[in-house]
Parts: sequence; C-alpha cells; structure tokens
Amino acid sequence: MYEEEFPIRLAKLRNKKGVSARDMSLSIGQNAGYINNIETGKALPSMSGFFYICEYLNISPQEFFDSDSDRPEELRILVKNLKRLDLKQFENISSIVNELVRNK
Repeated sequence: MYEEEFPIRLAKLRNKKGVSARDMSLSIGQNAGYINNIETGKALPSMSGFFYICEYLNISPQEFFDSDSDRPEELRILVKNLKRLDLKQFENISSIVNELVRNK
C-alpha cells in the first residue's frame, strides 16, 4: 500500500513546494536521481532519508502520510493559531468555516 502511495504523495508535496526532483535530491545530500527513483517507484527511502525528506518539506512524518491534506504545513500553522483564540473567537471562526463548507 505505502509502496504505491508514497511516491505519489512525495511528488505532490514536492511539486507544491515548486522544486525539481533533482534540486530536492541534491538539497538533502543525495545523488541527483534520488527523489526521481522514489517517485517512479524504483526505490523507497531509508528511515533517515524519509526524515530528511520531511524536514526539507517542512512537515512532520505524520503530516506526510495525511493524504487528506494537500497543505499540511499551512494546516499545522492554522491549528496552532486556532489554539490561541479565546472561546468566542473560536466559535466565530468555527461558524465561518462551517458556512464556507456548507456552501461549497
């Protein structure tokens, strides 16, 4: 299962960051074809390689596997900020979000 989903998720997150597979490979200290080999299903990263990938993408391993979220970094920041609101502010934001989702 992960062997099929991992390359797709990696490519999606990398493309969202706007970086080429080659540049990402070199930025995390690997050979130029490293990320391409993962995205084409020829290889899977080691555990430490996976952590470097997550660090480069500025996401946690949990966020990497949360395929329901196309914007894990932004979602993490939003949740962090929501936690800082008082109850009334939180209720107001919640009401706005619920209305937006209903009208989608």
